[in-house]
Amino acid sequence: MHTLSVSSLNEQIKSLLESTFERVLVEGELSRITFHNSGHIYFTLKDENSTIKAVIFKANAAKLKFQLQEGLKVVLDGAISLYKPRGEYQINCFTISPSGHGALALAYEQLKNRLSAKGYFDNARKKELPKFPKKIALITSATGAALQDMLRVANSRYRALEIDIYDVLVQGDNAAPSIVRALYAADTKGYDIIVLGRGGGSIEDLWAFNEEIVADAIFSATTPIISAVGHEIDWVISDFVADLRAPTPSAAMQMCLPDERELYQYIDSLAQRYEQIISQKLHSAKQELLHVSRLYQDHSIEKKISYKLEEITQIKLSFTNSIYFKMQSFSKEVESIKIRFPNAMQGRINIAQNQVLTLQKMLESNHPRLKTKKGFAQISKDSKVIDIESLAVDEVFDLMSDRVVISAKVINKKDI
Repeated sequence: MHTLSVSSLNEQIKSLLESTFERVLVEGELSRITFHNSGHIYFTLKDENSTIKAVIFKANAAKLKFQLQEGLKVVLDGAISLYKPRGEYQINCFTISPSGHGALALAYEQLKNRLSAKGYFDNARKKELPKFPKKIALITSATGAALQDMLRVANSRYRALEIDIYDVLVQGDNAAPSIVRALYAADTKGYDIIVLGRGGGSIEDLWAFNEEIVADAIFSATTPIISAVGHEIDWVISDFVADLRAPTPSAAMQMCLPDERELYQYIDSLAQRYEQIISQKLHSAKQELLHVSRLYQDHSIEKKISYKLEEITQIKLSFTNSIYFKMQSFSKEVESIKIRFPNAMQGRINIAQNQVLTLQKMLESNHPRLKTKKGFAQISKDSKVIDIESLAVDEVFDLMSDRVVISAKVINKKDI
């Protein structure tokens, strides 16, 4: 048997594999996805029992409409190849499709969820459209029926309007960059509104309005933007990001432009209303003027002087009556006092005389001379009369008669 080198063996295996499996369709679950700086994407495809490595190179990866995610079930269309230096075989993918539904539908849902999480759809950031725009931009295909529909509606509703048209591609691989350039250009021109529109079509035809770069341009714009793409049943990413979604291009013009005929009717109703308001205000002003005139008369200097004179007369009369009544009252009080005073004075004199007699008798009864009796003297201490029982041994006290005061000291004390 001929002996082979490792390289020779790998080369033969590579030729056998690549000639036998030139095209395969393999279904499995994505795992261990690596997005390389080169643009290539490396991953593993697995099922319940096995795994196989796979790669999709930059040129084919750029054509993917959806984002590869861990756990996503897909169908790979590719060929088996062998990497000779390591002896590893893998699937070289040409295309990758989501298992069970289309790639565009999955890409739409992935982008919608991602932008929603970033706040692109929040109502709080949506700008209000002016009621009476003066200048708007239409970003659409100059040869499409959508443009003619929008111009027709604008001409019939509101002719006092300046319209600029930005001709762009509305389908195909170059449509999204074309739309983005027009959006950035229009956003710098000071338009009141930008309408982004095109007619109906398949999901592939409308895909430019599902591109993330278009969503970014709408989100970053300072001008209010209306998304009017397709028919009423068509929903694209630009509808969610825009400040207003219109079901059709012609409906967009109806939504953003006032109707001249309705405006004329509104102006007529305003004129009638203002006439009524002015008439009511004139009537109210006349009534107020009459009221002010009466108030002026009631509050004139002459009236005020008259009121003050009457007030002075009333005060004078009230003062005179008050003085008279007080004089009458004082006279009665004086008469009563004149009657009561002698009796009161005599009563007070009698009381005073009785008090003097009482004090005189007390003085006489307590005078030392009247109390003098042989063998007895009055005991005092610090000029106060005290009882003998209150004295203690060695305490000094005074013995007092009507003629003599003797200082003494207690030598001994006993009860009897």
